[in-house]
Amino acid sequence: MSSTAAIRPGHLGDRRTLKKRFADAAAPYLYSAPVLILIVTVMLVPLVLGISYAFREVQLLKPFSGGFIGLDHFVTLSKDQAFYRALRNTLWWTGASVVLQFVFGLILALLLDKPFFGRAVVQALIFLPWAVPSFLAGLNWAWLFNPVVGPIPHWLFSFGILPAPSNILSDPQLAMWGPIVANVWWGIPFFSITLLAALQAIPRDLYEAASIDGAGPVRRFLSITLPFLAPTIAITVLLRTVWVSNFADLIIVMTNGGPADRTQIVASYIFTQAFKRLDFGYASAIALVLLVLLITYSMLIVLLRQWLLSKD
Repeated sequence: MSSTAAIRPGHLGDRRTLKKRFADAAAPYLYSAPVLILIVTVMLVPLVLGISYAFREVQLLKPFSGGFIGLDHFVTLSKDQAFYRALRNTLWWTGASVVLQFVFGLILALLLDKPFFGRAVVQALIFLPWAVPSFLAGLNWAWLFNPVVGPIPHWLFSFGILPAPSNILSDPQLAMWGPIVANVWWGIPFFSITLLAALQAIPRDLYEAASIDGAGPVRRFLSITLPFLAPTIAITVLLRTVWVSNFADLIIVMTNGGPADRTQIVASYIFTQAFKRLDFGYASAIALVLLVLLITYSMLIVLLRQWLLSKD
């Protein structure tokens, strides 16, 4: 009896130790459980459901649709000339928007990095477009390009760019420039904010040492500023490219993909198929192709960055 009584406290101590270890190991997962459940519910479940639609016939105008059709949507997509036109428009829309946003954002960040009177007010004004809802921004720019109520066509006519003060959003050759200009105005603050933060993290004594050695502004920018900004530039350009490729709000509001599908990008084409033609299956197939293309692009950028870092 005495030996049994002597063993029991040890067993109780071992059990308490195991329970404590289990509780310590499970604590991080319990704390993060609400967020994980929210992510699964809001993101992963719709993603899996949307991918499944790409292999099913899901049309709201056909009450008994929903059956599995395999790769039929992708076969149709491979022959869809409107999709290829939207894909070309997406490349033009994304490339022009991101390049112009980056160039103007970098210029503004370099200007705001220098101390001057009223810099805080100027920063607030420059960052203001980022706070404007995209729908409202598209509506405002559509009015600005309207020759009846907007000044831009008259300005372009005064500078000799347009032969008459007309709405470029109705011109098949110029229509894409309307949403691009609106997108550049709306997205410049993103680059300005991120690049300005990176600029302010560069040690100032490096510039002082370079100035003492006789390096001019251009040399200091190429030898000091640009190398320090390279990691930030890589991640911001990557993120912004993915975002702009999926960003159809301005195009839907300003041109609705017209005229003659000249401003139709893949994201707006998905919107057209899903919410105008009510063909969610075909829209999901297009969205899946766009997802694969963007993942491939992201992986190539990441691999290229890793390769450049290994060279250094």
